[in-house]
Amino acid sequence: EDYDDGETNFHCKKIKPSPKEWQLLRQKIGMVFQSYDLFPNLTVMENILLAPVKVQKRDEDEVKEEAVKLLKQVGLSEYGDAYPRELSGGQKQRVAIVRALVMHPEVMLFDEITASLDPEMVRGVLDIMQRLSDDEHMTMIIVTHEMNFAARIADKVLFLEDGKILEDTPGKEFFAKPKTKRAQEFLESMDF
Repeated sequence: EDYDDGETNFHCKKIKPSPKEWQLLRQKIGMVFQSYDLFPNLTVMENILLAPVKVQKRDEDEVKEEAVKLLKQVGLSEYGDAYPRELSGGQKQRVAIVRALVMHPEVMLFDEITASLDPEMVRGVLDIMQRLSDDEHMTMIIVTHEMNFAARIADKVLFLEDGKILEDTPGKEFFAKPKTKRAQEFLESMDF
């Protein structure tokens, strides 16, 4: 989507909003949506291999070997030949994370990825994100209402309302002592 105001910078370089620039930038940024967005007509493995093989022109055997390892890490090693319709919501979300990671992104974007999951599935997905932060030191931008998780993982919190940033605060500081009254009210409503 085009934006109306502001600018996008990546590695201190202003991105010119052109199709070519966006295509190059998208290869460096992984995105996981709350709706999974898996291709229903492809198996789990085919979903994972599609972009690295077709877009990045990587060797299919090499990517498949990496995908097998990542599926094992997220507890889905036996689902490579399954179709999305055969998976639970939490399993689909873990496949979507593997699909993004196999592209070797520099940054991962997570858009409310636990919103459509059963409460018991939320924990497994959040554990994967915690490992990405702790073990891989992955830069992640996370849109979430999971405040306990955000408090554990956030280096920085941007608190938004009506499309405006109300707070831009270090993570621990935001949860200990938010600066704005609106952020205080929000945290109180979350029983945080």
